[in-house]
Amino acid sequence: MLAIERHRRILDLLGHAGSLRTTEVSSALAVSDETVRKDFEVLEKRGELVRMHGGASRPERVRRELAFIERQAIQRAEKRAIAKQAASRIRANETIFLDASSTVLTLAEFLPDLPLTILTNALNVLTALADRPNLDLMSTGGLFDAKSRSFVGLTAEKSLQRYNIHRAFLSGSGLDSARGASESNARQAAFKERVIATSEEVVFLADHTKLGRKASFFFADLKEIHCVITDASAEATMLRELGELGREVQVGG
Repeated sequence: MLAIERHRRILDLLGHAGSLRTTEVSSALAVSDETVRKDFEVLEKRGELVRMHGGASRPERVRRELAFIERQAIQRAEKRAIAKQAASRIRANETIFLDASSTVLTLAEFLPDLPLTILTNALNVLTALADRPNLDLMSTGGLFDAKSRSFVGLTAEKSLQRYNIHRAFLSGSGLDSARGASESNARQAAFKERVIATSEEVVFLADHTKLGRKASFFFADLKEIHCVITDASAEATMLRELGELGREVQVGG
């Protein structure tokens, strides 16, 4: 059986069952467990499934990305608590990166009254900070994505090479203690991967609903994230796992 046919069969099975065991698939397709694991890897890279111990499941998050204005209204109190905590890390004269997430846009409301250089790919961040005279605002430019109101693509990624980012504030669709940070949008994930490569410190902002979740596209291993800031409703087990893995964890309140 050709790989393309196996992939189609695996996705058909996944569509009906929701999750699959490696041994079940190898038996159904009459191939080895190792072949199935390799097929799972390929399909995960395409965003079609999420691998887990002993098998695979459909991505936990809904494929339809919420429009920015919808995301901004979700978990509003938690985002404000996280943003206040994140703002306390910022120091004068730093170059700060702010991504296009609704959580990080909330951080823009609480930026301290300090001279800063703000680099962003988010149109909403530029608009929110336009009247702040002590800020030097820099945009990455790039391909404009109307749904997230942000710039992505090769031009945006290459522009990052010109900067030394002291502190990057990022969010995402999920944060898993084993696999790291993930996004539901491939272009956003690719862009954030480049941000991390040019940043001295990476701070991941995630309300409790994102902890333990996996979206389609991973962009950061946990070891690349220096600090995770979440809210008071986060599960103690997850916070303990992050701490045991050597990550700084802060809870906004």
